[in-house]
Parts: sequence; structure tokens; C-alpha cells
Amino acid sequence: MIQDIYPHRLRNDYLADRIMGEEDLILYFKDNSFLLKTKGDEYELPRKMDFNNTLERTSSTFLFTLNDIPCFLIWDKLNIEKREFIYKEIDFFRYTNQQEIAWASMVGFHLKNWYSQNKFCGKCGTKTKQKSDERALMCPNCNSIIYPKISPAVIVSIVCNDKILLARGANWPEDWYSCVAGYVDVGESLEEALIREVKEEVGVDIKNIRYYKSQPWPLSGSMMIGFVAEANDMQPIVIDGKEIVEAKWFNISDLPKFSSRISIAGEMIEKFEKGEL
Repeated sequence: MIQDIYPHRLRNDYLADRIMGEEDLILYFKDNSFLLKTKGDEYELPRKMDFNNTLERTSSTFLFTLNDIPCFLIWDKLNIEKREFIYKEIDFFRYTNQQEIAWASMVGFHLKNWYSQNKFCGKCGTKTKQKSDERALMCPNCNSIIYPKISPAVIVSIVCNDKILLARGANWPEDWYSCVAGYVDVGESLEEALIREVKEEVGVDIKNIRYYKSQPWPLSGSMMIGFVAEANDMQPIVIDGKEIVEAKWFNISDLPKFSSRISIAGEMIEKFEKGEL
């Protein structure tokens, strides 16, 4: 999956007192694009030294380390003049072989959005500031502490012998299907959320639920928790007509187009196809 970048290493330990050094990596976003430096047919994240002294007066935030090199988010507008710099859309991760860059950009994008959305305290409106001992924002007026937001979501492969139930979202191509998924509501267990979402979206009752694995998905600030469940394929499929516009059972030998294994959905469907789920 997209986060499996070995032998590269991304560590999100918060280095509160880290000062940006010349060799440190830079993440700079412009809308939904981020800045890369070309290196032949490949790319690399820019470093502070690529900008001469222009970053000395720039607002920055420590994010994480990539291969033990600190990476900083740059907030102020940069004037990009060098030819080797290029902007890539955030969905760069879908087609690149440089998975470590893709993953770093996605996690950085998640953190950038969180910082941007919490400049002011939601309780009293005071401007927040970064805590010095952990990754969190604090209100200096009412002492509220705001941690990065991660939304739990369940996703399930529904199987019946050599068939799998897949659904097509409202904004997807006509021949593209995936697993049923949805966000966990307040007061729900993961299993309760799973049963509810499947019933709401495709009208089917599931049983024999078992955990598969999880995947962070920074683009939506989600933690995807994967499951496998069984269902009787004789049950009528009733779609919600809003999020889901089509759902049906597919035979293991006749699967539709689906996501690559960079996503947990793609990996589960691929494993079903191989008889490994």
C-alpha cells in the first residue's frame, strides 16, 4: 500500500526545537499541488539550500523526518525561478514509482490542512500557537489543546464463495468499482459502523466479520480500517442512489476495473482475485 515505502523511512516524531538546516527537505504547496525538483527522469524534494538565503525569513513548521532528514512545511509564498523546479498535483502518488515522495507529500498535505484549519481556537476565537513539547496547537487564552484530526472509516470486502460484492460511487467512471466504505459515527464500534454502512449503501446484511488491516489515508484525514465479511448473495441489493449508484456481485474470474494495491481497497480486491483473502 502507499505507506509501505521500505527501505525508505518516514518517522512522524515531533522535533519541537528543530531549526531548519541547509540539507533539510522542503514541502511547499500551492493549492492542491506541491513543489518538486527534477533530477533526470526522477524527482526529489527540494532542500533549504536550493533557495539560497530566501528561506531565512520564511515561516516554516517542522513536519517529520524522511530517511532521518527533517522535512519542513513552508508557509510564505515562494518565487520559483529555477528551471529544475516543477509543481505536481497531489494525486502524483497514483502513478509515480517514487513512493517515498508520494507518501511524504500526502502526509504533509494532511498536516498542512490541519494547521490551516486551526489557526484560531474553536472555543474562544483566540489565535492558536504551537505547543513546544508535542504536535498540538494550544489556545493561550482558554488553554484548549487541539491535536491533529484523524477520522476513522471502515471499509469491507463482502464475499460469498467465489463472488465479491463491489459498488460504484456517484462520481466514478462507469466501469470502476470498489469496496463499500464509510465513516464511523459518534458512539459506534467499528463493527456497528460496518454493519450500518453496508445496510445503508447496498441493503445487504453481513456476517462473520473479521479484521484485515488498516491504512492511513491523509488526503481525507482518514484512518481506513479494513474488514472482510460474508453475505448471502441471494439478498436483494438496494443502493442508496446518492453515494452509491450501482452495486453487484462479481465472479472471481470476471472482476471490473478497481484501484491498484496502493489503497487498502485495491489490495483486498487483488487478494480476493488471487484466492488469498
